[in-house]
Amino acid sequence: MAEFFRVWAQSLALVGFVWACAQPAQAITVRDDRQQKVQIAQAPQRIVSLLPSLTETVCALKQCHTLVGVDRYSNWPEAVKSVPRVGGGLDPNIESIVALKPDLVLAAGSTRGADRLQALGLNVLRLEPRNHNDAQRVWRTVAQALHVPAADSDRAWQGIQAGVQAAVQSLSPAARQQRVYFEVSPAPYGASASSFLGETLTRMGVSNILPASMGPFPQVNPEWVVQAQPDVIMAGDSSRVSMLQRPGWSRLRAMQGQRLCVFKQDESDMLVRAGPRMAEGAQLMADCLNRAAGIAPAAMGSAK
Repeated sequence: MAEFFRVWAQSLALVGFVWACAQPAQAITVRDDRQQKVQIAQAPQRIVSLLPSLTETVCALKQCHTLVGVDRYSNWPEAVKSVPRVGGGLDPNIESIVALKPDLVLAAGSTRGADRLQALGLNVLRLEPRNHNDAQRVWRTVAQALHVPAADSDRAWQGIQAGVQAAVQSLSPAARQQRVYFEVSPAPYGASASSFLGETLTRMGVSNILPASMGPFPQVNPEWVVQAQPDVIMAGDSSRVSMLQRPGWSRLRAMQGQRLCVFKQDESDMLVRAGPRMAEGAQLMADCLNRAAGIAPAAMGSAK
């Protein structure tokens, strides 16, 4: 009789386990940048991402295999290079996106066509990180939407922040005394103190010549930079030629002292994306500042 009850109890436990596994995942509701509620019924299996930082976040959360479409600028990690391209944030290919039958579309708040995609019945989550708080919020929101356990996503985020702090601590005292101009594109647009790049510089104890009041990524009058006289200039390779042609820039102390860090394209991509590679980007900036602080004139001009 005892053996009968033992087998019976084991059978009940097995039935309970099978029943629990068969139940659908609990629906999750998240809020996007517009404070609109987006309900995710179950862990997405077909995701289209229209912003590189969101693509990188999906992959950093170990869900790269769910991406069925990405924007033309998503290029990291290596696995996304074989994923179909569906245009960009300004010109998404609506027909291609719909044809991929995604159960979730990740897009920036400024992505054109997002309303149309929603009208066509697609689940669209709009997120666009601009500062450190945004980056953390977006990370957690994407993790929730992908049904990644909070403990796992929080642990990964803590690792990213530890990397940023390590970069901050790697600065020499002399490097912290410098004033910086960071150019994100040759229009020119700069990174102000209110951007995530500017906030990283602030954590380093470095002064940004572009105040927070200008907005995260303001268009900058080149003459204003001449008047501000930054000690160090950071910019992507695409800005190098235009800088040399701007009136008065040859007289900048940073240019004359060769305290100019020019980042290659892959480095620029890493730097301007508020996502899982923020620690690597912070280390690039720290290395630049350390070199500038103890520079021999011929040593600069490259991010390497």
